[in-house]
Amino acid sequence: MKKPFRSRKRRKGSRPAEPVRLPDPAVDRPLSDDLDENERMIRDAFRHCADLVIRRLALGDSTEMLVVYLDGMVEGKALDDNVLKPLLFEAPKTSMHVGDLIEKKALAVSSIKAVDVLTEFIDGILAANAGFLVSGVREGLIAGLTGYQTRSVEEPLTEAGIRGPRDGFTESIRINTTMIRRRIRSTRLKFEPVTFGELTRTDCLLAYIEGLAPDSLLREVRRRLGQIRLEGVLESQYIQEWLEDKPLSPFPQVQDTERPDTVAAALLEGKAAVLVDNTPFVLIMPYTLWAGLQAREDYYDRFLFADFLRFVRFTFIFISFLLPSLYVALTTYHPKLLPTNLLMSIAAAREAVPFPALIEALLMELVFEALREAGVRMPRAVGSAVNIVGALVIGQSAVQAGIVSAPMVIVVAATGIASFLIPRQALSASVRLIRFLLLILAGFLGLYGIAIGVIALTIHLANLQSFGVPYLYPVAPLVPKGLKDLLIRTPSPRLYRLKRAGFGTDGPESRTPGPEGSRQQTTSGKDAGQP
Repeated sequence: MKKPFRSRKRRKGSRPAEPVRLPDPAVDRPLSDDLDENERMIRDAFRHCADLVIRRLALGDSTEMLVVYLDGMVEGKALDDNVLKPLLFEAPKTSMHVGDLIEKKALAVSSIKAVDVLTEFIDGILAANAGFLVSGVREGLIAGLTGYQTRSVEEPLTEAGIRGPRDGFTESIRINTTMIRRRIRSTRLKFEPVTFGELTRTDCLLAYIEGLAPDSLLREVRRRLGQIRLEGVLESQYIQEWLEDKPLSPFPQVQDTERPDTVAAALLEGKAAVLVDNTPFVLIMPYTLWAGLQAREDYYDRFLFADFLRFVRFTFIFISFLLPSLYVALTTYHPKLLPTNLLMSIAAAREAVPFPALIEALLMELVFEALREAGVRMPRAVGSAVNIVGALVIGQSAVQAGIVSAPMVIVVAATGIASFLIPRQALSASVRLIRFLLLILAGFLGLYGIAIGVIALTIHLANLQSFGVPYLYPVAPLVPKGLKDLLIRTPSPRLYRLKRAGFGTDGPESRTPGPEGSRQQTTSGKDAGQP
C-alpha cells in the first residue's frame, strides 16, 4: 500500500515551528448600517496603512456614503467619471432607494459585487477594487476599478524561438487567461479559482478542458492544491514542489513555461495547468522526460527539418551529459582505449599540468558555471559579453599558465555549448547537476563508475512518476505507437490519426498521453500519483 503524498519529511519527535500570527479585527464581522461604525472597523483593520483612502460623500440631505480604496491600486479617472460624478449629480434627483440606485443605476461599472461581511469587503479592497458603503444599508459594494500598472505582452526571453507566436505571459493573471482563451475558443475550457497564502492571498487558477483532462488527474491536482499551507506565494515555484511526486528528485515533474501556445497545446492533450497571479510562469502537469527534450519549433517547421534538428539535439544532449566524465575516465584509467596519436597529443598537452584530470575537469566546470551565472545576473547589455570574453580570457590564460590542458578546455566548451540545446531550463539544470556526479564517479572508478551512475539514474527515472504517468513513457512502459513522435516527428496527418487512436499528439509541445494512457492509471485521488 502506497503512503499518502507528503511534500516535506521531518524527523520523528520534531514539531514544525508555529508562525507568528497577529490578531485580525475583521474576522467574520458583519457590516453595520451605521456608517461611522463601518469606518471605524475599516480603519482599525488598515491601521498604519498610509495608502488607504476613505472619502465621505453626501448624497442628498440625509444620506452619506463612504468610498474606500487603496491609492495606486484603483484607476482614478474611472472612479471619478463612472462612479463619483453620477452619484453626486444623479443621486439627489431620484426617489429610488439609495442602495438600488448605487447598484443598478448610478455606477457605470461592469463588475459589481454586494458583500455583507467585513472580511469580504476588505478582501475586495486588497484585490485592487473600490468599496462603497451607504448609511442605513448593511451591505457594501465592491466595484472592479483595477488601475495598477502591468507589464506589456512581450516575447519570453527564456523561451525564444524562430517561428511561432511571439507573445508571452505577464504578471497579470487575467491577461494570461485572455491569451489562452484566444487560442481555445470553447466553453469546455475551464478556470477554477483557488487562493494561496494566508498573508498574500494570491489568486490562482486551475485550467483544463472538460472532457479531455481525466477526472483522476483533476482529482489528484485538486487534492495536492488543497494540501498547500503557506504564509505567502510570490511565484509559482512556491507551490510547484507541493505538486511534485518526489520533490527530492533532481528531475522536474511539473513543467513551467511562459508561452501561451505551450499551455494551450498541453490543455489540448488532456493535461492540466495552474496559473498564479504576479508571475508569468504557468505550471503544467503531468510531465515526462521527453517533454523536456522536445522544442515547440519541432511542430512549427517541416517534419524533415524538424527530425534533423531533433537528431542533432539528442546527440548533443548525450555529449553534454557524458563527455567530461568519459574524458576523465579514459585519460585516467583506460588510456589504451584511445587511438595512439590522440593519446600522445593529450599526454603532451597534459605534461605540464600539475592537477589530475578529475581536479582539472571540476575546476573548469565550476568556472564555466560561474561565468554562466554571472552572465545571467549582470545587465543584459553586458551579460553575453562577459560570458564570451570571460571564457576566452580565462581559458587561454589557464592553458598558457599550465593550470589546465587545451583538450580539457575544448571538452568543457563543447559540453557547455551542448547544454544550451536542451529546450527546458529546468531539465538543463538537472543535467548539469548530474554531470558533476558522473564526473566524480568517473574520477574514482573510471568507466565502471560511469556505468554505475547511468544504471542508477535509469532505475530512478523508471521509478519516477508525474501524477501517475511514468516519467519515461512511452519507452518504459514500451508503447510502440507512441514512439512515432518521440525520436522523430511524423507528418501532421499521421499525428492526428495517432491522437484519434488515443495517443495525444496535437499541439506544438510534449507529445505524451494523459494519465488515462499510462500503464498505472490513477483511479482515485487517494492513490493517484503517489511517490
